[in-house]
Amino acid sequence: MLVHSSALNGQSFAVFGLGASGLSVIRELVSAGIAVTAWDDKEENIEKARQLGAAIEDLTVIDLSGFSSLVLAPGVPYTFNPHPVVLNAQKHNLEIIGDIELLHRIGHGLKTIGITGTNGKSTTTALMVHALNQCGVKAVMGGNIGVNVFDLDIPADNQVLVLEISSYQMDLCPTFRPDISVLLNITPDHLDRNGSMEDYVAAKAKILEGEGTAIIAVDDDFTQKLFDQSFCAGARKTCPVSTTQPIIEGLYVRDGRLIENTKGEDVVLGSFDGIETLRGTHNHQNALCVYRVLREFDLPHDKIMDAFQTYPGLIHLQYLVRNINQVRYINDSKATNAEAAAKALSSYNNIYWILGVRVKDGGLRGLGEFTSKIKKAYVI
Repeated sequence: MLVHSSALNGQSFAVFGLGASGLSVIRELVSAGIAVTAWDDKEENIEKARQLGAAIEDLTVIDLSGFSSLVLAPGVPYTFNPHPVVLNAQKHNLEIIGDIELLHRIGHGLKTIGITGTNGKSTTTALMVHALNQCGVKAVMGGNIGVNVFDLDIPADNQVLVLEISSYQMDLCPTFRPDISVLLNITPDHLDRNGSMEDYVAAKAKILEGEGTAIIAVDDDFTQKLFDQSFCAGARKTCPVSTTQPIIEGLYVRDGRLIENTKGEDVVLGSFDGIETLRGTHNHQNALCVYRVLREFDLPHDKIMDAFQTYPGLIHLQYLVRNINQVRYINDSKATNAEAAAKALSSYNNIYWILGVRVKDGGLRGLGEFTSKIKKAYVI
């Protein structure tokens, strides 16, 4: 892939967390002749790393001072109740990074767009890549959306790398910051990992640091505060968008219409009406951020809106499976908490809702407002 670079000559890496991302890192480093030592909590994963050519040692107890970095899988507890391997790395003053940071240090030369937020990251990432390619800008996507960055097949003529970035992954990026950062929204989530809402917000906010451009949907108190901070810091060109309020000298959505305000005048650029894959205010927020990013590439607004019309949607995310006799069959099984489910429930009427639940904190709290939309619920 991209790892065959002199940037890593003479370095050696410890890799902990041997799921798909960890194994992809080992595969690429070993293929480039770079020394790797690996460990995991599961014996079957350790065996996979051994077969790829990694040395095997218990990284939770050995002296780590001889390594260049510890490449940590994003799911391993890091900042709150840290895993023993993290404590051991800190004991030996070893830098801890993730696969996205490692890819950045190789110097791949691609323009990067990083997308984060509590909800909507995957849809925004997929829509971004679809729209860029439809408008003639070659782009690929990876990261939290399911394709590990070292598993990407990047054509030689590719121009843009679009990354869905979770707070876990951003925590493991000491120096990487996207050229264009997108912050969609922030609501309480992953507090078992981050420890507090303040720490969760801080992890998300890292994507706004450094130079470049930041697109921020200022539709909640957390993102509005981070916009104000980023704007005042002045390092990034900071652009607000909204689905809840007019934006002076900016972009917003009202009644399903995309509106640009310039010199105090509103101009309707297009409408989301009839685009089945972008139903609901939450999808309007996703599309609004994509539109604002594509304008950074000086792409004409009519081509961007045409690209939205052909977006196929993501499987399991408010995905239109069939329309039979004017009855839509929607697969929204990626909605695994009440807030995510609310996005789909708010987008339709006369709903027959099939749900199977493993109760999380809060259960189905907050969904009561949609009872008038639900004809029947089939609870598994």
